[in-house]
Amino acid sequence: MTQRLTGIFTPNIVPLDERGQINEPELRRYTDWLIDRGVHGLYPNGSTGEFTRFTPEERRRIIAIMADQARGRVPILAGAAEANVRETLAACEYYAGLGVRAVAIVSPFYYKLSPSAVYAYFRDIARHSPIDITLYNIPMFASPIDVPTVQRLAEEFPRVVAIKDSSGDLAHMIRMIKAVRPHRPEFSFLTGWDAVLFPMLLIGCDGGTNATSGVVPEITRKLFDLTMAGKLDEARTLQYKLVGLFDAMLYSADFPEGFRAALALRGFRTGAGRQPLSDEQQLQIEALRRTLQCLLAEEGFADEPLEGCPPGPPRLDPRELDAIVQGVLAELKRRGLA
Repeated sequence: MTQRLTGIFTPNIVPLDERGQINEPELRRYTDWLIDRGVHGLYPNGSTGEFTRFTPEERRRIIAIMADQARGRVPILAGAAEANVRETLAACEYYAGLGVRAVAIVSPFYYKLSPSAVYAYFRDIARHSPIDITLYNIPMFASPIDVPTVQRLAEEFPRVVAIKDSSGDLAHMIRMIKAVRPHRPEFSFLTGWDAVLFPMLLIGCDGGTNATSGVVPEITRKLFDLTMAGKLDEARTLQYKLVGLFDAMLYSADFPEGFRAALALRGFRTGAGRQPLSDEQQLQIEALRRTLQCLLAEEGFADEPLEGCPPGPPRLDPRELDAIVQGVLAELKRRGLA
């Protein structure tokens, strides 16, 4: 039986030099840093890695650099999405030769396809792939992969071993697990939406491909470990911290520029992304940097900015919080509502 993909697989930013080319020494340093901080695996050429902004040759080079640097210390889930079946299979063959654990293939994008067309696309890849396949469902950017399609592909093709779902839809994930796991117990379910990592793990997910793990791998790894150990109160607290950082990086700048800015605050020379930024965007990112620096400083991952940080919300003493809860319950009972 194939071993399940489990844990946190990090979708990484690709550092670029002043010419906009792949900064290989920095990418190697970043790979070591992630592994040293406990991520379970690496996920290059994902959305966070801006795979559409690199050439096919560059995408292969990114995987080759990281596979060489990792040297088997952690498994690699390599993004292998190309524009058609033939090119995707060529990428699968190349990555298989590098010894990566599996590939992640996004559903066809640009053209909106029916479920039967999505099935046919993955069917043709699964029939010929020399490497295990993770389906990548990201309906905001590509044709969605519905539950019957996941179930059919999982039952018909042993090479299809996992799904990475970035919809953040808990009900959709529950339905997928319910439909697939009885027939494929080794099939892996990974969430790509950081804001629901904790509840996704609770309903049976095996891990996540979470962009925040590329910035604060210490928190995502600890969140995973605490949840698996059943220390749910502690894990919930970390999820709340994680969602604050995630929201700031995701919604305050065009994706993935917020993640690039945060990673720079952790000491990496990330360089400018390949998507040109307007003057307004540059100002937004400058403002975001202070917010991110304060959030990272709160967790001990950065120094506070010289001008300081705004005060956070007041912290309640646990006894005060308990008194408030008991008071609310007493009032509900008095009104006959509890």
